[in-house]
Amino acid sequence: MKKSLIITLLLGAAACVPAQAQTQTAEEKPLVAVHADTTGYNRFRFGGYGEMLAQFMDYGINRFAGTATGNTKTHRNSISIPRFVLAFDYKFNQKWILGAEIEFEAGGVGSAVEIENSENGEYETEIEKGGEVALEQFHITRLIVPQFNVRAGHLIVPVGLTNAHHEPINFFGPSRPQAETSLLPSTWHETGIELFGSFGRRFTRFDYQLMVVAGLNANGFDRNEWIIGGKAGYFETDNFTSPGYVARVDYSGVPGLRTGVSFYYCHDAGSNSDKEQTYASIGRVPVAIGTWDAQYRNRYVTARANLTYGYVGNSAALSEINRRLSNNSPYSRLIPIAKNALSYGVEAGLNLASVIGKGCPTIYPFARYEYYNPQCRGEGKQLMDKRLEVSQWQVGLNWFALPNLVVKGSYINRQIGTAKVFGKGPYNSENEFAIGIAYVGWFIRK
Repeated sequence: MKKSLIITLLLGAAACVPAQAQTQTAEEKPLVAVHADTTGYNRFRFGGYGEMLAQFMDYGINRFAGTATGNTKTHRNSISIPRFVLAFDYKFNQKWILGAEIEFEAGGVGSAVEIENSENGEYETEIEKGGEVALEQFHITRLIVPQFNVRAGHLIVPVGLTNAHHEPINFFGPSRPQAETSLLPSTWHETGIELFGSFGRRFTRFDYQLMVVAGLNANGFDRNEWIIGGKAGYFETDNFTSPGYVARVDYSGVPGLRTGVSFYYCHDAGSNSDKEQTYASIGRVPVAIGTWDAQYRNRYVTARANLTYGYVGNSAALSEINRRLSNNSPYSRLIPIAKNALSYGVEAGLNLASVIGKGCPTIYPFARYEYYNPQCRGEGKQLMDKRLEVSQWQVGLNWFALPNLVVKGSYINRQIGTAKVFGKGPYNSENEFAIGIAYVGWFIRK
């Protein structure tokens, strides 16, 4: 890992160059505001965020290559632009607001999938989009009173800490926390309608969101990523037969503290399948997901924690049907699909500028622990794959060159097949060094 050591030293040296004292970086409000932040502009604003990432790894690309020890021990590097996002808000007046967010992800090539019913219902994939372009948000908001407002369109599903606060300023490390993003779509966005508002003041402040959105599609559930592949978006229209119901409540009555719970429920993800007869023989496929998360910030420390637990009904029968999906379908067909999935994590960073004082740049050394397992528990005689159970430590630095421009570096040690906080798993460990640059902000306000 000589390259990793050199880059670590260079990053640390750059961060410690004397500079003017930075103001403490505050958590950036969501670009297209979850709670209708309409301050700071009169008619429109335009901005966005972006991330650049380089990774240096000592493990292969396939943990499931068939070796008894898990991933092969090798050395490989990668570099990417995980996402570049443009955001726009426009006030028709003080009550009606248009919000939009377009994401260019990974510099890849997008595709559209159609079912050719004239050809025995076979899948057909057409290359139609460049740059993996996704409409992440597009909605109209009607502000009524602080306690009750309405939004309709393509919305962020605020299930979990990362989805509710997904901008790169809002987490340590060059990549989004893996505990949540290994179980939940990120960023999770669906089309539907939302009611939202705020209650109370000071020590009794609560914010809430209630949504009805396009539900998950059981065709996309699999072994590795649980329900992530069931997110709508493969087709030009989304199946709305069994909607997803979302609720989130956040408490922020204590200075520096925000804590919240969220819940997702889909009565029958099977009825949202591409072909209506796919799961007719097994009955319903219900999905329920509950999360808790919290953040505490003061001038010295930032700490976050999160917990996600989920359930998929009829998972054994579902696994067998998904195994037989068409080879031309856009789904992985990897089984078994777990009945339950679990993840949790905690991270904390220390603001050295507040400790050392004037002249020190804003640097946060941090540590994060995560556990995630998309194969937590099976149904009946299902055998879960231990290679997907991960206990992971990450340590690193966040250097805020500007309040909304951050250089990040971290080292990850990943133990496979264990729930131990400390200790080696039964498979080869995975080690990774990563460095990234990220920004977030509004460029134009009028």
